[in-house]
Amino acid sequence: MDIPRQSAQAANRPVRAWLTPARVVAYSAFVLAFYAIFLSIWAWVVHHGPVASRPGSDYSVFWSASYVMLHGDPSQAYDFPTFSRMSARMFPHFHREGFLAWLYPPTYLMMVAPLSLLPFAVGYPLFVAFGVALLGAAVWRVSGLAAIPGAGPRMKRVGAFALVASPCVFVTAMFGQNAFLTAACAALAVCWADRRPAWAGLCIGLLSVKPQMALLFPFVLVAARAWRTFAWAALATTGFAALSVLVCGVESLRLFVASTGLARALILEHGIVFWFASPTPFAAFRLAGLPVAAAYAAQACVAAIAIAAACVVWARSRDPRLRAAVLMVATLASNPYVWHYELAWLGVALACMLAIGWRDGWLRGEQAVIALMWALPLYEYLNPVFHAPQVGPAVTLGALLMLLRRARSRVCSHMERACVATRRAAREARDAANTGRIRKERNAASGPSRGNPKFKNTFHGNARNRPHGGVARRLFGSAKRRSLLLALRAISGIRTRVPYVNRP
Repeated sequence: MDIPRQSAQAANRPVRAWLTPARVVAYSAFVLAFYAIFLSIWAWVVHHGPVASRPGSDYSVFWSASYVMLHGDPSQAYDFPTFSRMSARMFPHFHREGFLAWLYPPTYLMMVAPLSLLPFAVGYPLFVAFGVALLGAAVWRVSGLAAIPGAGPRMKRVGAFALVASPCVFVTAMFGQNAFLTAACAALAVCWADRRPAWAGLCIGLLSVKPQMALLFPFVLVAARAWRTFAWAALATTGFAALSVLVCGVESLRLFVASTGLARALILEHGIVFWFASPTPFAAFRLAGLPVAAAYAAQACVAAIAIAAACVVWARSRDPRLRAAVLMVATLASNPYVWHYELAWLGVALACMLAIGWRDGWLRGEQAVIALMWALPLYEYLNPVFHAPQVGPAVTLGALLMLLRRARSRVCSHMERACVATRRAAREARDAANTGRIRKERNAASGPSRGNPKFKNTFHGNARNRPHGGVARRLFGSAKRRSLLLALRAISGIRTRVPYVNRP
């Protein structure tokens, strides 16, 4: 690939960093204060006002499905009238907000079965806390924030503080959704894709609770040639599906397939409230007045671009931070059914992009894109009230473009480092050859006479006894090998064991 020198120099040109860890902490403190004021006003309105929405509406659906699973037939969860009447009796304040139905596959119905063993007031905060803790552990592992020079306990506190204050965490926690768990599984799958294929495949198999969120994994695994991870993911997904059918029954699977058509017709294709809260190209095109077929076609084109971008990054880079960021953003851009609470996946991308910028330096416009990604969940959360234009696709596509620039700049920097390493190794080999030649000439000039039989075998009789015989040739050969390995390591990003060249 021919990359101009000007492009490489422009990519490596230093950019002023205004998104520092100290400022991230300051911004997070301000946002936490805003959350406290917002929740206080919300609590006052709920207590003194007539009817108002309350936190945990989606968790109430999980709790109701668990109750059906433990006290009835699992297939009743997919019977919309029966499930709606039962959830209205248990949670009347949530039932006033709108139509709440169980739209998840039997794999998730099997996983939420224990939730109703705890009261709603206890289970809801525990569910959110467990999800945030799991997401934080996964983000800390895949982002490599601990590997930043000078990082320590302070950086860990900065990461935890920023994660708790992030709007993507706030919005998901308000609904009690499972996006924390799916984002954590996806992040751990990326982290273990090369080193632990079995664990990575298990995490991908767990995403069968929301199959649309695992859309990109087959493509990127093939692009990265992670065949073992692909096989383990297929095996885990098949095993979870078979186990869920065994526990919930074949009727549950049949009713789930039937319910997907109803959800597509009511929510995806004709749900105006969903369009204002969905950061997808399909929702933006539907709000713009395009018919359903044209919106699907435009969504397919954007999805193809996003999948291609993710495959390019996974094929060219082995950096888990870059892979995780592009996977999260491309999944949100290519999926037509995404609510605002699914933007918890952006938390992983934000942490990875911050880690890359703080360690390797910033590209132009990268910090502004991160700020827009950070604010997008709050925008989508309030958009059904204000009916503002749908800007979600512009933000996700801009983030994809920035990640492609980052991958390209890393290739340029690797090639420049390879050229420098090659020139340095060649210079070392030339110096070693000259030094060996000079020493050989000195020894020949000051050494014993060639005709003296006493020293016959010292330099000429046995090749192993020659202190400088062939030194330049051996040093030059090892230096060439060292330069080649350095160039390969710099271009591919793979750690290669490079032999040390002995200097005379």
